[in-house]
Amino acid sequence: MTKDVIALTPKMPDLPTLLAGLYAGGPDIGVNTTADGAVVQLCAPDGRPLVSVEAPILVQVPGETTRLLGHPVGEGPVWWTEARASTAVAEAGRLAGSFAGRLATVLGGTVWPPEAAATDVVPLTTDVSAIPVPATSTPAVDVLTDSTAVVIQDRPLVAMTSWLSDALRTTTATDRALQIVTPPTARLTLPTRTALHGLPNRWVVQDPEHGYYDGLSGAVLHWKNGTFTPVHEENGTARIAEAFTATADSGDRQLILTLRTRHPADADLVLGRGLETAFQHLTGAPPAGWSTAEPVNLPWSTRQLTDLARSRAPRPTWLIVVGHPDRPALATIRVLRTPAGVEEDITFALGYGKGETPPLDAIEELATKLEAQHSLATLLTALRTARRDLTTPARLEYPPIPVAFTLGSDKAASIGRTRAGHPPQSPKPMQLGRAFHYTLGDGTDPEAWTTFQHLARHLRQRG
Repeated sequence: MTKDVIALTPKMPDLPTLLAGLYAGGPDIGVNTTADGAVVQLCAPDGRPLVSVEAPILVQVPGETTRLLGHPVGEGPVWWTEARASTAVAEAGRLAGSFAGRLATVLGGTVWPPEAAATDVVPLTTDVSAIPVPATSTPAVDVLTDSTAVVIQDRPLVAMTSWLSDALRTTTATDRALQIVTPPTARLTLPTRTALHGLPNRWVVQDPEHGYYDGLSGAVLHWKNGTFTPVHEENGTARIAEAFTATADSGDRQLILTLRTRHPADADLVLGRGLETAFQHLTGAPPAGWSTAEPVNLPWSTRQLTDLARSRAPRPTWLIVVGHPDRPALATIRVLRTPAGVEEDITFALGYGKGETPPLDAIEELATKLEAQHSLATLLTALRTARRDLTTPARLEYPPIPVAFTLGSDKAASIGRTRAGHPPQSPKPMQLGRAFHYTLGDGTDPEAWTTFQHLARHLRQRG
């Protein structure tokens, strides 16, 4: 298990400041680097890593420390320096706190969590030779088996940090599952939920009274053959944890747009403009920032986003986009090179509290703009009962209910315009230029799923 401590400073930690932090353990603590120098590790005399420190990140997007940590900082950019301490050694957590506290003291910043901050020298008194050497060299991974990488997180909100993003890439490349273990009070950000949705990856909740269960499905879990797997009833179905019950409806809602665009792969292509249009139309402002991990640290730029995706092609690129603090809005983009061109698969979520009305009447006009200007392939709009802050608790949440589906002109042409325009078991679509827009409901009747399934089945048929 590891403990995370973050120094938030208005100035970049320079070499002398970092050295002052690295001396938090006194002269007996060694220093090592991994990840091509991007991670510095404070080590025991035998080389065992005690604290791993990631290179500082300049967060230029307002509201990120509040969104992810509940820890607001002053106006302007902030340097985010994150340390992960191994809890296999008692002194490691205090060592991480002293490292972060020294940075904050010298540079005039703060530490999260505040109670971790210190500046004392933390000598190593534990006999580390009696503690098994960790089987993994990846700082984010606590347990590594042939099939699974386990990450144990004690944060109230588990974000898709660069630590976790690196662990996810490593597990995918080695054909392993990524399983994140948290207490029942933890929540996931939308990017983390998206990354863990679908097997073999899991969110494992460790409940003191109920044991282990899946935070997204509620399935009771146990450790078997080096991985967390479901416990089954006699009839073969997964047993559901008693703690996995629905919370009372607070009136919060999430508007979810699942959007796909498809563009010709030419030198003038600029990605992200479709999502920018959606942000502008539904929030009144373009996105605030983008990044490959959380915290989202870069000011919004479609040109820089495009340059990154182009540099990685033909490999896919996965990105996170965040809105301004006054309206919870968050999106993930997967850019994929295909024989048909360049595709953007986008999930865009917006949060609304009790008394706020999700702008369902704005979807038709948005779909028209996306079709006319941004090579719309498909757009599914849905509404769900879920938290305004777009985070996911380890409780039962009902799935989103479809509101509308838009079929872009190119997709309609490939299906056949006659077929697309005459679904037998769905409402007659409205034409938006040469696209088709199908109204499915108002987001309150689950029967809209049946209507959408009939429509999808009809559009998949040929002849």
